Amino acid sequence: MENYNYPNAILITAGHVDHGKTTVVHALSGTWVARHSEELKRAMTIKLGYTSINLSKCDDAEFSVAPSYLVEKCPNGEQPKPYRKISMLDAPGHEVLISTMISGVTFVDAVIMIIDATMPVPQPQTEEHFLAASVMGINNLIIVQNKIDLVPKEKALENYKQIQSFIRGTWAEGAPIVPISALHKVNIDALATIIDEKVPPKPIDVEKPPIMYVLRSFNVNRPGTPVEKLVGGVVGGSLIQGRLRVGDDIEIRPGLKIGNTYKPINTKAVSIAMDNVQLEEARPGGLVAIGTKLDPALTKADSLVGSVVGHPNQLYPVYTSIVLDYHQIQRRDMKDQLKANDQVMAIIGSASIPGIVKSMRNSSIEVMLRKAVCAPPGSRAVIIKQVGGRWRITGWGALIDGQTVLD
Repeated sequence: MENYNYPNAILITAGHVDHGKTTVVHALSGTWVARHSEELKRAMTIKLGYTSINLSKCDDAEFSVAPSYLVEKCPNGEQPKPYRKISMLDAPGHEVLISTMISGVTFVDAVIMIIDATMPVPQPQTEEHFLAASVMGINNLIIVQNKIDLVPKEKALENYKQIQSFIRGTWAEGAPIVPISALHKVNIDALATIIDEKVPPKPIDVEKPPIMYVLRSFNVNRPGTPVEKLVGGVVGGSLIQGRLRVGDDIEIRPGLKIGNTYKPINTKAVSIAMDNVQLEEARPGGLVAIGTKLDPALTKADSLVGSVVGHPNQLYPVYTSIVLDYHQIQRRDMKDQLKANDQVMAIIGSASIPGIVKSMRNSSIEVMLRKAVCAPPGSRAVIIKQVGGRWRITGWGALIDGQTVLD
C-alpha cells in the first residue's frame, strides 16, 4: 500500500447515448472500458465500466495536470511528477439502462456530463441523467462539450450557449463547461486540470465498520481451467467507509433466498486488487475487486450486483418491501401520478429492483420488491417507471420503514 497511489475520488460519466462518454474516459485514462462482448458488438456501454485516471503535474504548464500517459516531458524539459489517481465509472447512456446509471451515482463525488457539440441541447437522456444527479443529491458537475472538431466555431458557440441555458436557474448554474475533442485528445489537459480543481480528495473514515456496495461480480476462471487452478468468485465495487483487508471474514447481504427468507453469504477476502495491482487492503475512494472463496457460480454474470459487503453481523437490515418519504417529480411530459399497482423499479444503493406500488398515503409510498435489498434507514431511493415505452424518473424518497427479513 505504501508504494501504491490510491485513488482519492470517484467520478461518473453521464449523458445521452453516442455523445462519446466512453471515448472521453479513454482520453482521460488511456483505457477502453467497454470490454463486454455485447458492448463491443453494439458499440455502446451496457454495464458500468470502470478504470482509473492517473494524473501527472507540470508546474510550468498552462494547465498544471494532465493524464500521465499523455505527458512524456514538461514544457521545461523536466519529467512530470505523478500527482494523484481518480477512479472513473462509465455509465450507459441508453434510456433502457437509466437504472444502471442511477445506481452508479450513489456514491460518486462528481458527475462528468458529456454533451455532443453537433446536437441540440438537451437530448432526452442528457435531461434524464441531469435529473438523476439532482434527485441523488449530487452537487458537483463538470460539463464536457465533446466533438468540437466536427462543427465550425459558430456552431460550437451556439451549442455552448444552449448548455448554459439548460443549467440556468438550477443547482448546476455556473458549472464549468470544457470544450474538447476526445477522439483527437484536444483540451484533455484542460479537462484534467478542471477535474483536479473541482473534485478535491475524498475524506475517508477507516475506523468505521467497512461497507462496500457491489457494482460488478465475476467468475474470472476461463473455460477449461483445470480444477486445481480454479479460483473463487470476485465482487467489485467501492467502500463508502472503513477498510477491508486480505484475510478478513466478510458477509454479503441480502444473500441467498431460502423459502420466504434470506440467508447472508459468508466467506473470506482472499485477495484485493485495483488496476491489476494486488493490495493488502481496500478503503474508500477507489473501485476495487475482492477475491473470495465463493463458488464462482454465485458471482458470475453480475449476479451479486446490488449487494452490500462488510464484516459479519455489522451490515444493514434486509428489506422485502420499502416505505419511502416520497417526493413526486412534476414533469411536463408525465401527467399521470404514480398509483397503486403500478409496476416500477426502485434503485437503492447499487441495487435496481423491480417492484409494485402497494399503497400511497399522503407523502409516503410503499413498494413491494421482487427481491430483497440491504440498505440503512434513511437511504435515498429513486423510483422509475415506464412511460410511453421509456423508463422515466417519477420521484425519490428516504427509506423510513419496510418489511425486514434480517436485522
